[in-house]
Amino acid sequence: MTDPIADMLARIRNALIANHKTVTIPSSKFKVELARILKEQGYVSDWKMTEVDGWKAIKINLAYTPDKESVIKEIKRISKPSRRIYVNKTEIPRIKGGLGICVLSTSKGIMTGSEARNQGLGGELICSIL
Repeated sequence: MTDPIADMLARIRNALIANHKTVTIPSSKFKVELARILKEQGYVSDWKMTEVDGWKAIKINLAYTPDKESVIKEIKRISKPSRRIYVNKTEIPRIKGGLGICVLSTSKGIMTGSEARNQGLGGELICSIL
């Protein structure tokens, strides 16, 4: 697998389309931080570390509205291994006028675009979530 982050986002997207309550993803430190941000921002209800066939995995409980619509409307990878996208603190995009979030990998760790803007940091633009 050349892009494990794109695989994680695709698994979440596919689980939402199929109306699954949970999705299991192979674990890494980066994916754990991304799951933490998704939980903090309210896009998933919870996540926890599990073990599947001797491998560490992340089990993500997806969030749905009372009308059974997913909280995540769109989740998209921006920076790819074939084309990295870097932004400075003034170029951090606002997703749909502030309705969504973007996730950045900065020198101080993985954080949302608004956190990076507040701290005056730029970095690699990982994904956008609406």
